[in-house]
Amino acid sequence: MDVMNMRPETNGFREAISLDGIWYCRADKDGLGHSNGWAKGWSVTDPDSHPIAVPGSWNEQLAEAGLMNFEGPMWYQRQVRIPERAAGADIMLHFGSADYRAEIFCNGQRVGKSGPLMLPFAVDIGAVARPGKIITLVVKVTARLPKHGPMQEVRSEDYVAEGRARDEYWPAVRFDFFPFGGLNRSVHLCLLPKLRIENVTIDTGWSGGKSSLGVSTETKGGSGKLRLLIDGERLDQPFEAGIQARFTPYVQPWSPDNPVLYDCSIELLGETGQVLDRIERRIGFRTLRVEGLQLLLNDQPIILKGFGKHEDTPVHGRGVNLPMLVKDFGLLDWIGANSVRTSHYPYDEAFLDMADERGILVISECFSVNLDFRKISDEDQNAHRSALEAQFARDRHHASVVAWSLSNEPGYLAEPEYGARSGPYWRDLFDYARQLDSSRPMTVANVQYAGNADPAFDYCDFLTINRYHGWYSEPGQLDRASSALTETLDDLAKAHEKPIFISEFGADAVAGMHATIDQMWTEEYQSDLIALYWQIIAEHQNCIGGHVWNFADFRTAQHGRRAVMNRKGVFTRERDPKRSAFTLKKLWGAGT
Repeated sequence: MDVMNMRPETNGFREAISLDGIWYCRADKDGLGHSNGWAKGWSVTDPDSHPIAVPGSWNEQLAEAGLMNFEGPMWYQRQVRIPERAAGADIMLHFGSADYRAEIFCNGQRVGKSGPLMLPFAVDIGAVARPGKIITLVVKVTARLPKHGPMQEVRSEDYVAEGRARDEYWPAVRFDFFPFGGLNRSVHLCLLPKLRIENVTIDTGWSGGKSSLGVSTETKGGSGKLRLLIDGERLDQPFEAGIQARFTPYVQPWSPDNPVLYDCSIELLGETGQVLDRIERRIGFRTLRVEGLQLLLNDQPIILKGFGKHEDTPVHGRGVNLPMLVKDFGLLDWIGANSVRTSHYPYDEAFLDMADERGILVISECFSVNLDFRKISDEDQNAHRSALEAQFARDRHHASVVAWSLSNEPGYLAEPEYGARSGPYWRDLFDYARQLDSSRPMTVANVQYAGNADPAFDYCDFLTINRYHGWYSEPGQLDRASSALTETLDDLAKAHEKPIFISEFGADAVAGMHATIDQMWTEEYQSDLIALYWQIIAEHQNCIGGHVWNFADFRTAQHGRRAVMNRKGVFTRERDPKRSAFTLKKLWGAGT
């Protein structure tokens, strides 16, 4: 596996060739793919071989083939011609992700594997690929989670052993969203110069009317001087690789009201000053920090209003869906939202590009849900660290990413071990995360089962809580829900002199279901509960905002309390608005 923060790009020195399109796949239901030689490829006319779109999840695409709930391994195949112009270049394969794990084979030879879950990875195929020749590319993908890591597996037998059979999901999961499998993000064949730029870190800031820019890089294949250009204008003198260079460019600050971006180019220079390589990024200048009970953007208080969200659309599953991406950002603008949490995993980088352009603040969340502290080990924490390294490396140059969420709802099972063992875990993880990036606030999303004395709160820059009074507790009783939420906020404010962010609140609503009374599952009840929560958020001195759960209805694993979907969306899965969408538009002042 190669570096993960060097996204594919095409310029005068690099070329990224898209491998998106129709591939072929076959399900390895008996686990015999290796012994049957599938790594070398197979005839696409075999009866168990299926065409499949990449990017895209296999589940809904191939539901009629009996693969809706299949967890892998799934073998993917396609033929790739290596261009003649690849001679003299390093030849890499770049995957936006492989959900959740993958092994890569070229002409039957294993050339690499994936890294941290739901994040990019690259493999060098130069030893196998020959310019002008066709290779057989095979990718073995499994949607089963590993036993250890920030996102641990669960199996059906675990539910039974724990006496929780009534809670069992199918497929078995630790989270309340569907475990879509596949090559859900783009795949590229990349031709790179032998001497090139690697591991770029870009940090920007804005405070007191002045901008700041820190850049550090490494090189591969040799050394050389580097220079920086902003919108084509050269900044100062060339700098050395491996040393952070600092600049003070004259720029405007980035904000939701003025999401101004600049073209940032880093060039690698040869001995005579000729350009040998270039990487290009779009960057904005802003600073986020917590001061007292406020979240400050460019030294000004800001209230977060928006949604938790999922990468989930019909047929595509979790696969990148660019038309829906455009639609979603249009709806965020229409409703007056200014922020999103990437619940509960890092999204495709196209989402962050759009957030940069449209001025949407993003809390980028690690793929860590319901971390079970009965099973916690050093292996879990080391994998958690690796996931944060990869996530921060990919996302930190994005102006829209204003905070990191290190985990969602640990202690979900109310296991006693959480209170006893999690404190040292969070202390070490937050310390490590702040060594990686000290420029952004950090938090963990607390679940109601873990209570108001969550050990993670001691290390969070702001408290993040998921609360469902009026739904999972106090069902159908808005007056009791109001009292319970207010009491929770007051208790947290008394115990911690920190801002409080309600990262999840809401209620399921079936589109078209109505009632004249406070009745759960109706559009009216969802709308009234959301309005109630927002009033409390707006009036509480410690609150810095809230995110409605959820932006749109999304598919879940099968379960007795879900009719195929989690229906807490204010939009349907197809993006039709429910009554609550219009309520939020009024509350958030959209169009006024």
